Amino acid sequence: MLYIVATPIGNLKDITLRALEVLKSVDLIACEDTRHTNILLSHYGIKRPTTSFYQHNRLTKAQYLLKLLQGGKSVALVSDAGTPGILDPGYNIINLAIENNIEITVIPGAAAFVNALVLSGKPAHKFIFEGFLPNKPVSRRNRLKELAQLKYTLIFYESCHRILAALEDVEAIFGDREIACCRELTKKFEEVIRGSAKEISEKLKSQRPRGEFVVII
Repeated sequence: MLYIVATPIGNLKDITLRALEVLKSVDLIACEDTRHTNILLSHYGIKRPTTSFYQHNRLTKAQYLLKLLQGGKSVALVSDAGTPGILDPGYNIINLAIENNIEITVIPGAAAFVNALVLSGKPAHKFIFEGFLPNKPVSRRNRLKELAQLKYTLIFYESCHRILAALEDVEAIFGDREIACCRELTKKFEEVIRGSAKEISEKLKSQRPRGEFVVII
């Protein structure tokens, strides 16, 4: 069995009893970063073997994990935070398992974009999760122009290093529309900033932007 196990996005208490049971019982835990996952495992006294499974080794390591699964071993797939398969290499082993008739199940839990959407107060019945916008300004604005044609709530992630540039582009495309900017979700300094892109930018400029951001338009 391949278990796709969601882990906390910040607060270590945000893990399900079922997830803990699975992590304690599997033969191997495949982690995006073993050092990061070991913090969680140590916190709950879980002593199971771990192996790295990240973007640069995903193809060869997926084959290794497949052989274990075909040999009757159970593997838990976790990401650094949230649900595996969303913006991480988890889809590689998931699809490989499907192609080879390996049984799969998901142990549900946190996903940052869902938390942010609910906190934003924006319509949640129809939305598009865009992941990360392009890094280059021209490409980013062009993508925002495409998204602006859609009648959906828009969600995207951004790093603290690019948030101000991204908000400048959001202002250029969406004007003074009220948006929400969420950071440090579930952590001590969780914050939801609401206002126009310009207003949020001015607030962030007064304090060095930190953490990972989720922007909702």
